[in-house]
Amino acid sequence: MAGTASIMCRALLKTHAVAKPLHLAPAVYAQRKQTYLVRLIKRKKIESMAGTASIMCRALLKTHAVAKPLHLAPAVYAQRKQTFASKQKRIVVEKPVVELDGDEMTRIIWQMIKDKLIFPYLQVIICFCTTSFHSILGRRGVLQYQVTFEIVESLYYDLGLPYRDQTNDQCGLLLAQFLKFDFLYTESGLPWFRNILGGTVFREPILCKSIPRLVPGWTQPIVIGRHAHGDQYKATDMVLPGNGKVELIYTPADGSAPVRREVFTFKDGGGVALAMYNTDQSIRDFAHSSFEYALKMKYPLYMSTKNTILKKYDGRFKDIFEEIYQKEYRSKYEAAKIWYEHRLIDDMVAQALKSSGGFVWACKNYDGDVQSDIVAQGYGSLGLMTSVLVCPDGKTIEAEAAHGTVTRHYRQHQKGEKTSTNPIASIFAWTRGLEHRAKLDGNAQLDRFSKTLEQACVDTVDSGKMTKDLVACIHGLKNVKEGMFLHTEDFMDAIAENLEKKLKV
Repeated sequence: MAGTASIMCRALLKTHAVAKPLHLAPAVYAQRKQTYLVRLIKRKKIESMAGTASIMCRALLKTHAVAKPLHLAPAVYAQRKQTFASKQKRIVVEKPVVELDGDEMTRIIWQMIKDKLIFPYLQVIICFCTTSFHSILGRRGVLQYQVTFEIVESLYYDLGLPYRDQTNDQCGLLLAQFLKFDFLYTESGLPWFRNILGGTVFREPILCKSIPRLVPGWTQPIVIGRHAHGDQYKATDMVLPGNGKVELIYTPADGSAPVRREVFTFKDGGGVALAMYNTDQSIRDFAHSSFEYALKMKYPLYMSTKNTILKKYDGRFKDIFEEIYQKEYRSKYEAAKIWYEHRLIDDMVAQALKSSGGFVWACKNYDGDVQSDIVAQGYGSLGLMTSVLVCPDGKTIEAEAAHGTVTRHYRQHQKGEKTSTNPIASIFAWTRGLEHRAKLDGNAQLDRFSKTLEQACVDTVDSGKMTKDLVACIHGLKNVKEGMFLHTEDFMDAIAENLEKKLKV
């Protein structure tokens, strides 16, 4: 299984066969994986496992795609692939992209994006990993966080192992539609996914001239950098049934005496308590990601905390950011004529509203969760927001739509009714992921294609062709009538037509 031939899609080799369940030891997992592959070969479902021709993906098992159909010998497959590519003049993307499939309406429009905007123009290897509860479990909300961990495990074991001794730009990047699960204790599995990968989530508005802004003064983007680790999202909370004392205890690993702090003594009945944490390493990763991103954008960077109240907790964030800035980034920022500044969160909110935009705002996890939605709405719509998780290595990213799975539209779709779902955030998940792939590979054609697709989306909206939610931003939802907006597929076709024209030019 050495080399790129071992990059498999989970949908092809089935969850119980190749994806590594958390409870299996590596040796047992390897044996099961090998046994299943031998069975497939014996059944003549796979004629050869050698070479890159065996890189497969369920989403690409179509005549126009680059995945190898199971019944084709490598030589036949290679010829068909070359013939089709020459006819279509598609851009070749040499290294793979990992696609994490999601649920409900975003799953539907995700497939439309691939069929209408990606596959006709790109010859790309996509390694498919489903995150859909319907695909993995058959029902929602059963295994709590188990599935989230198995998704990341599948990336590391099914996709990451062949490249363990190679660089991350060979592994590719993470391109995700959106991970949003209805768990028993939380509505989203995404915070757990981010906690495993680490890094910072950067959200940037997509500016369209025709969409009015609720904050008219925001003429430039405000980019929210959200620390994607710990705090409330990995906290332990509890309901206290009656009188008693809550203590915070730190037990050193070296065996020295524990450190105790009394939190509160409940005397008039019970209440609630919460304990949360973060790590120096994660805060340092957050700082580096934020400084690098602002430097790339050539925007000043602001970091906000409430260190006047949380002197130790938030003070640690402030101190680490300042230390790293002075040691590693001050000279670079001065050369770029930008700056870094720490502000109190309440002061920063007020300053943001008065500003014209044009800066990166580094927020702690909870602050970033809240402020990113406020900023998105201030620019017009949550459907016009990019979202990219930048991992600490700087080479691995996960691009997603900033919104959820659009359940209400999915219910309409199931009934056979037409929907008007805005796909722009999902399209930009593709473009931001592909732009990063282009940067890693030095692929100028791919970079140009990604930027052209983004511009095609914006120009389509500014030409007056848009979905219902965007029309509502202009006229108000109660004034929107049938005929004023395009349905999902019609809007996608309008973007595709615009893209085709731009690429010809």
